[in-house]
Amino acid sequence: MASGFLQSSLGEVWMSRIMHGGEGSLDRLLPSVSTGLSPRKRTTSQCKSEPPLLRTSKRTIYTAGRPPWYNEHGTQSKEAFVIGLCGGSASGKTTVARKIIEALDVPWVVLLSMDSFYKVLSQDQQILAASNDYNFDHPDAFDFDLLTHTLRKLKQGKSVKIPVYDFTTHGRQKEWKTVYGASVIIFEGIMAFADKELLQLLDMKIFVDTDSDIRLVRRLRRDITERGRDIEGVIKQYNKFVKPAFEQYIEPTMRLADIVVPRGGGNMVAIDLIVQHVHSQLEERELSVRAALASAHQAQPLPQTLSVLESTPQVRGMHTIIRNKETSRDEFIFYSKRLMRLLIERALSFLPSQVHIVQTPQGEDYEGRTFHGKRITGVSILRAGETMEPALRAVCKDVRIGKILIQTNQDTGEPELHYLRLPKDISEDHVILMDCTVSTGAAAMMAVRVLLDHDVQEDKILLVSLLMAEMGVHSVAYAFPQVKIITTAVDKKVNDLFHIIPGIGNFGDRYFGTDAPPDWSDEEMDEPSY
Repeated sequence: MASGFLQSSLGEVWMSRIMHGGEGSLDRLLPSVSTGLSPRKRTTSQCKSEPPLLRTSKRTIYTAGRPPWYNEHGTQSKEAFVIGLCGGSASGKTTVARKIIEALDVPWVVLLSMDSFYKVLSQDQQILAASNDYNFDHPDAFDFDLLTHTLRKLKQGKSVKIPVYDFTTHGRQKEWKTVYGASVIIFEGIMAFADKELLQLLDMKIFVDTDSDIRLVRRLRRDITERGRDIEGVIKQYNKFVKPAFEQYIEPTMRLADIVVPRGGGNMVAIDLIVQHVHSQLEERELSVRAALASAHQAQPLPQTLSVLESTPQVRGMHTIIRNKETSRDEFIFYSKRLMRLLIERALSFLPSQVHIVQTPQGEDYEGRTFHGKRITGVSILRAGETMEPALRAVCKDVRIGKILIQTNQDTGEPELHYLRLPKDISEDHVILMDCTVSTGAAAMMAVRVLLDHDVQEDKILLVSLLMAEMGVHSVAYAFPQVKIITTAVDKKVNDLFHIIPGIGNFGDRYFGTDAPPDWSDEEMDEPSY
């Protein structure tokens, strides 16, 4: 991917996990990666040659997840590690970036190219570009404001939209790419060190130093074969713009680099040193969120943002059935669905409404209510939360549905983000976040954090769950005090294995008829269902 942005685990792939070609998807970001010096191709995502992923007919799912990037307060406490790659045109920056990604062997790595941020040319500039008289190698050719804004948000863990530049028309394509969730960002471009604000965002600066003759040969091959240009035009542009720009703007920034890499992607000694440093930085940034949740916010009154379904004899009776370990799977599913429907109906009562007057068939006015908002979107935490989608669809016509997969890392005990697919423009919606059980609240907190990173307003998020532990209620409410929490029951205890007591068992396994793993937790342990 020469000029577009590549992404290694996140992006359209499960951006590492992220999504598969739907609206707001990240899967389109992850093409296969070659270790050879094949022609550069523009894509949105890139990863190592054998990434830890599962492929289905519809999805690409990483088997390694993204650990928490926020603390128990719900605020971001870990930024992505940003590597800046600078060098002359055709110096091999993208090849070096690919080699780093392959050697890193971690998910959620994004390769962001400066080529995506060329300015849109005016009509007069288009004419100059057609005759090879427009200087694409000058700082003024780049939209540094958009680039800095995008890189800063991506480093902060936010979802960003990246333009796709068309080198044939010298303009941006209509559809931009969505990128989210990077742990490591590799930012490459000829002017990567040319802006003071950009430099402040770079944690590590690398300059790729390649002989000018080699760079010219590579540029000739690329522009002729990939961009349909003639040899005379390429040489004219090189002598008039590329070579002078390198000497004036690019080569002097070599002094700013932490590491200079001669010979580009063939210098594996330099690449190994870079990878070792990045690994050490990632280890220093590891967070322990779930342990903090287990010792915080206890012995406090339940928050006002919590709404528990009235424990009528009917509700109590359904709980009696689904909590009973002797209940058959058919009955468990039937009564769970009944509770889900009541729960969703209750949740909808917290959505904003306004007076709406209609005329009845008798010709009389009726003062009613109607939803006061742009859209309602449901987001399920896979896999158990997916069982609540039919209830939501039954009461909300044409509701949009998103999905997030969060699982517990068995070595660290921390929740990890593996996959997400969110509808386009979800930032404008009221979101009903669905999970069947919440014990510590770790998975629910991560899901809320994902929504906030996609610019969903906190007070527009409703977390709905069939059963919650007091610990989970406190964890979510403390971190996100504006999120409305709706459930059918709250149990007081969580044991040492983070099981809700008395609880309901592993909801996903009881509902889908699968076997629970040895040390299952009430949340975050569900395997994806296909």
